[in-house]
Amino acid sequence: MAIDAEEPDRRDFLVLAASAFVTVGGALTLWPFIQQMNPDAGAQALASIEVDLAPVKEGQAITVLWRGKPVFIRHRTAEEIATAKAVDIKELIDEYARNDALPEDALATDPNRTKEGHENWLIMVGICTHLGCIPKGQALGDKKGDFGGWLCPCHGSHYDTAGRIRKGPAPRNLEVPVYGFISDTKIKIG
Repeated sequence: MAIDAEEPDRRDFLVLAASAFVTVGGALTLWPFIQQMNPDAGAQALASIEVDLAPVKEGQAITVLWRGKPVFIRHRTAEEIATAKAVDIKELIDEYARNDALPEDALATDPNRTKEGHENWLIMVGICTHLGCIPKGQALGDKKGDFGGWLCPCHGSHYDTAGRIRKGPAPRNLEVPVYGFISDTKIKIG
């Protein structure tokens, strides 16, 4: 049984060479389009930020920018913590914690909106969940609403001292971003 194998000829070589040329050329042409979808250095730098909490005294609040959003950081008093812990979940408009570090179905208890051992620090994205306004309550002279937290000046949503919606048109609690304590006085958001 003899097998006749054709010898490669010039046409086969040209087909292989042209295919390789088209493949490499196509990849080189597409590379800039694919590469431009990666975030630039400025966006990568904002992916996480570190915040020094040492200058923030008890009862004070600061606002920092993270990914173009205001993040509210409040050094809560013992009274604010006690008031937040005393709230019955059934009284809340939104019963979920909205904490990016917890499962979606975690309840909006005060401990689920803070870090264990650091309950005096409340860190939230400061954007009203109704229409995206910035609630008042960060500055000492601001109106803090009926529950001592934040008040949205646009449509009157009232948030409590744990950032939970208590009154008004906002459907959800203020979002708690992923964050961690690097030390007792420094956090990393993102």
